Amino acid sequence: MKAGIVGLPNVGKSTLFNCLSNAKAQSANFPFCTIEPNIGVVNVPDTRLQKLEELVKPERVIPATVEIVDIAGLVKGASKGEGLGNQFLGNIRETDAILHVLRCFDDDNVVHVDGSVDPIRDKETIDMELQLKDLESVEKKLDKVKRAAKTGNKEAQKEETVLSKVKEGLESGESVRAIPLGDEEKITYVKPLQLITDKPVMYVCNVDEASAVDGNAYVEKVKEAVANENAEVIFLAVGTEADITELDTFEERQMFLEDMGLTEPGSSKLIRGAYRLLNLETYFTAGEKEVRAWTIPVGATAPQAAGVIHTDFEKGFIRAEVISYEDYVKYGSEAKVKEAGRMRVEGKEYIVKDGDVMHFRFNV
Repeated sequence: MKAGIVGLPNVGKSTLFNCLSNAKAQSANFPFCTIEPNIGVVNVPDTRLQKLEELVKPERVIPATVEIVDIAGLVKGASKGEGLGNQFLGNIRETDAILHVLRCFDDDNVVHVDGSVDPIRDKETIDMELQLKDLESVEKKLDKVKRAAKTGNKEAQKEETVLSKVKEGLESGESVRAIPLGDEEKITYVKPLQLITDKPVMYVCNVDEASAVDGNAYVEKVKEAVANENAEVIFLAVGTEADITELDTFEERQMFLEDMGLTEPGSSKLIRGAYRLLNLETYFTAGEKEVRAWTIPVGATAPQAAGVIHTDFEKGFIRAEVISYEDYVKYGSEAKVKEAGRMRVEGKEYIVKDGDVMHFRFNV
């Protein structure tokens, strides 16, 4: 599952990407510094994994991961091929969620592509380009659907109604995620089009160090502007975060954070947010060889969760032995959980819960 970092040129996307992935994408004070998308695989911070490590003392620990893609900066006219428009839009279509970086700090030394700092204008510039691209896709589909609807095809008539509503919304400057549609309408008619503005989004407000704890007026404006979008908004001082990741030891990084009044890097908060945005959750396997976090979509069944380890586990699934994370910590070991009668045996219908510690029995 991929989350794509987007924004105007020079708002801090590549610096943020470097913070998250330590992959050292090129970042500099001029537009179009990133041309090809950079891809980084990022560990999901999870204190539960550390606790299981303490209890089990395994040979190795493997965290869950998210793929982050740093995509070239977008400019006005991108939907018509301006700048790196078509390439950008192709790259973003391939992601599952969007991390939209907005510049929310003043600094005369950092060039802004439009000459002044205004995160709402910046957001609208990008939204408009993405909406225009989506409008193109909807209009193409609608032409075909209208022809079928004229023949009396009831299904096509339903689809025409829904897509016409989407088209009107896009034309009036709304992103698809903000257009009021029923669940069935979205799943049946909108999802198959893979529209860019239908993807879940998190607005990442890039603030200065002084605003790293409480945010600032720019952040409040962004929150107000996206209130109807069902989107997450977080703020972090991307430049400062980049300085922290350059420090040699964990202790030095913690001291720096404490001096700023933070308990953890903002990048950790962002990665966990991206994980939620992608509608993912974690279950664990725990044994002497390894303690591992496995990534599954929210709502996955026990066989589907087993299939993430190996397809044979899903095919030959017999049952799952399940311990809740809370019980594992409370009793301190698998053996003690069993003694207390708190290990459950679950079948094929079981919906895995975030934090479950699981063993699978299977037969191939």
